Amino acid sequence: MINLKSMTNYKLIIGLLLLAAQLTSAQIAIKGETIYTVSGKTITDGVILIEDGKITKVGVASKVRIPKNYKVYSGKVVTPGLVDAHATVGFSGIYNNESDQMQLEKSSPIQPELRAIDGYNPQEALVKYLNSKGVTTVHTGHGPGAVISGQTFIAKTDGETIDIVTLDDATMLAMTIGPSVSRNFKSPGTAAKEIAMLRTELLKAQEYQKKKQNDDISKHPSRNLKMEALVQLLEGKMKALVTVNSSNLIMTAIRLAEEFNLKLVLDGAAESYLLIDEIKTSKAEVILHPTKARGYGDMKNMSWDTAAKLTESGIPVAIQSGYEPYVPKTRVILYEAAIAVASGLSFEDGLKSITFNAAKIIGQDDKVGSIEKGKDADIVIYDGDPFEYLTHVCTVITNGKVTHQECE
Repeated sequence: MINLKSMTNYKLIIGLLLLAAQLTSAQIAIKGETIYTVSGKTITDGVILIEDGKITKVGVASKVRIPKNYKVYSGKVVTPGLVDAHATVGFSGIYNNESDQMQLEKSSPIQPELRAIDGYNPQEALVKYLNSKGVTTVHTGHGPGAVISGQTFIAKTDGETIDIVTLDDATMLAMTIGPSVSRNFKSPGTAAKEIAMLRTELLKAQEYQKKKQNDDISKHPSRNLKMEALVQLLEGKMKALVTVNSSNLIMTAIRLAEEFNLKLVLDGAAESYLLIDEIKTSKAEVILHPTKARGYGDMKNMSWDTAAKLTESGIPVAIQSGYEPYVPKTRVILYEAAIAVASGLSFEDGLKSITFNAAKIIGQDDKVGSIEKGKDADIVIYDGDPFEYLTHVCTVITNGKVTHQECE
């Protein structure tokens, strides 16, 4: 006679063992003919050891012993997982219809209270596509086209739920200065009005902040989500991500940041090569537009060699996938950086623009962006030079898990 209680316990134990096996990251060794650590020296004939989702050892093959129980992957070139410094992926979807286009709320031009974490879809097909192209971390959120479109956040590109993928739930406040705003809203219609509205809201936030600091709790203002977000901006807990392209409006963004002591990140910045000294003085960070973006409107003076010019002048640059109004709604930063490299940017700086520089700007360089002991095991293996057109991404490892394995 079957003991149902024993059978139930047996099934429970098996289920727990299977769950534990799923949750435990594999022990992996990666052998590369060339390993670009980015943060340190390039290693020829190198080995990376991975355990429990973290990098545990990096070095030349002659000095790193691979344990017998490790699964070995190998390739010609190995880099850190790529970091997309600014995208709208997870909000702008692959099908380009109303149900998967959530990157811009058009009910009001100023909505700092909107949280990216509340709208992001980790199961979006474009997220998985980017992972297959080596992008393991993405800084994404509400898109350009509003004076303040909302908050951004940072996610890994592998995982089915928001809790699993999130690295930071409120990173920057996405803003836009320029003509794209008037295409989406009846007011404001000009850049001067956009800035006037921004300054007005920031002044209100300063008053809200002051009242909140009153020792008499009875005098505290009622909770205001919009003001709370702007106070985080004023206190430097979130950076100001300002999408702006023309040189005169880049200067406007710099003045605004100086007035309110904001941590400024210039996004797009098509004409930034005209203001190198001013940008250096302001200490603004730059997330450059996709190199292959279409040059029209306020981006008509964009240049393929802008990344090289800024880098040569000592301004660290990250290159983004950005937002595209057409299918497939996103670009691949690997290809965008390749064009920058072909236009004067060194190979090493091109790789940094989509790894370490990007990670540093978004505040995640302690976890991702380079191959170092203790960092997240986000690794990409290629069958050749990553910036060559015929090279393929063959294996992608995200948090110590193989998430893509096919040379394509």
